[in-house]
Amino acid sequence: MSDSISPNRRSFLKSVGVSSLAVASAPVWVQAIQAAPVDDTQQPLQPGEQRITLKVNGQAHILNVPANAILLDVLRDRLQLTGTKKGCDHGQCGACTLHVNGTAVNSCLSLAVSHDGDEITTIEGLEKDGKLHPVQEAFWEHDAYQCGYCTSGQIMSAVAILNDPSIGSDDSSVREAMSGNICRCGAYKNILAAIQSARGKVKGAS
Repeated sequence: MSDSISPNRRSFLKSVGVSSLAVASAPVWVQAIQAAPVDDTQQPLQPGEQRITLKVNGQAHILNVPANAILLDVLRDRLQLTGTKKGCDHGQCGACTLHVNGTAVNSCLSLAVSHDGDEITTIEGLEKDGKLHPVQEAFWEHDAYQCGYCTSGQIMSAVAILNDPSIGSDDSSVREAMSGNICRCGAYKNILAAIQSARGKVKGAS
């Protein structure tokens, strides 16, 4: 079947007059979700807990958390920001990737208390003023996902790569930089195409 008539999710939605942002079941990586502010200052600290402030997607949250609480779990369980996924839980698949002070981090390996005061950006925080980030748009346009479970982490890593001038713009350099993000469905060709197509639209990318 030729590419000109091969169906895909994006073209199907357009054919029935539905935009990606209007789909009620749109994947979380194209949704902007703001966590309600959490303030635990009136709650007494329990044994083994520490009080920290996490600045997530521009919103400050004051949280009492166990000293051994993992950042990924705090984001998902306390703040209900479930776009960041738990995959291997060993820092090997990249599904949990987010940004801490602009740097891509595997949140499954990070203690929440070590990020007191840090600026954290999750997939839910990429959209600005109702407009998707160029990398989110590119992933949608290039069908750079299958089941979608790894997509949030793929996008967060891609954004960090495009903002890093030390990483080359050739396909080989991008593949190497993205090697920490596993797509078990094998959508690597489309992921690469999406990243390269977004390059000229991301501030700081070359």
